[in-house]
Amino acid sequence: MMNTAVVLALSVEVLHWWTSGGEAKALKVLKQEFEAAGGTWADTPIAGGGGDTARSILKSRFASKHPPAAAQLHMGPQVWDWGKEGVLASVDGVARKNGWDTALAPLVGKGVKWDGKFVAAPVNIHRENWLWANPAVFKKHNLKVPTTWAEFNDAADKLKAAGVTPLAHGGQPWQDVVLFDGVALGLGGVDYYRKAFLELDPAVLGGDTTVKVLTQFRKLKSYTDKGAPGRDWNLASAMLIRGEAAMQLQGDWVKGEFLAAGLKPGVDILCLPSPGSAGTFTANNDSFVFFKAADPDQAKAQELLAGLVMGEKFQDEFSRQKGSIPARMDTPMQGFDQCALDSRKALKEATAADKAIPIMNNGTSEAVTGALTDVITAFFNSDMPPVDAAKQLVAAAKSAQTI
Repeated sequence: MMNTAVVLALSVEVLHWWTSGGEAKALKVLKQEFEAAGGTWADTPIAGGGGDTARSILKSRFASKHPPAAAQLHMGPQVWDWGKEGVLASVDGVARKNGWDTALAPLVGKGVKWDGKFVAAPVNIHRENWLWANPAVFKKHNLKVPTTWAEFNDAADKLKAAGVTPLAHGGQPWQDVVLFDGVALGLGGVDYYRKAFLELDPAVLGGDTTVKVLTQFRKLKSYTDKGAPGRDWNLASAMLIRGEAAMQLQGDWVKGEFLAAGLKPGVDILCLPSPGSAGTFTANNDSFVFFKAADPDQAKAQELLAGLVMGEKFQDEFSRQKGSIPARMDTPMQGFDQCALDSRKALKEATAADKAIPIMNNGTSEAVTGALTDVITAFFNSDMPPVDAAKQLVAAAKSAQTI
């Protein structure tokens, strides 16, 4: 029988925003493993698919001097911002013992370190630049799934004329940015995206390519339905599942919803690189970040959680449920669906070609991401001229970098 005192000592509160059906089912895998290993899991779910609300609550928890032991954050700047505050706990001992450096893709390993030490456990790797399509809808209307933005517009115009919603979308700021990312990558390419939205080069960010991107991005608004504003991403996915919409531009977290509905990704719902983005990989990576605690038992619990997160069993089972691929590149992935296998292959090939990059909110500070998001979503929901929006993006990035 397990010692009750030990169970109580190995306790962690985990703050996260995985609240949809597929997400909750995936997180349950980790909770069960942690409890089976002798830990007590205190769950703090915060609804909101993009994590904005959860991150705001995390800040308020620190302000009230009552932070959780671990919190879900995207890798990179979201982790590093807390590193600058001096509040991150190292799990470097667990990481070195279990060979994290060699198991992780360079894109991932860099994003979970601060001051040369691991301070977060990478959970998975989501590919954002996916186009999901309902093949039955395309077959019914004798159309092929688009691979370029010109083909997308042509198919969407025909679907709209036939009374079908071409694009399932949830009109929330972070979802608007997912659409924008797809257009930017497809029309501008990796080098453009890197210079404009990660390096924030003002000449590129405010240049002609951005105006072209904004023009196509605005066009997508006409392909969504009137119920899009405020809709959660999983409800948009449900439109695709039911055949009410033909396509969705989202990361592969939507695959968890398809799996939960009993659909086979790659067969019942098709997965293709977002238009124009074949050969590239834009990564949206989740991690559990650990915060300093005075209680030494808390540190032991954090180490236990970190080890389980990066264990082969969890990496395999979690991504099967979540729709992602494992953060560990040495996970066999036997029995994964075709879309997941395509994603792993795309990541390896894009990494070799230097075309694997983080998305905007994994590659810039929260302040910069927020400022750019405000401009992008304001443009999408107004009649602002694209030239003016490009100028506003430059101004927003410049202002946010001084925060």
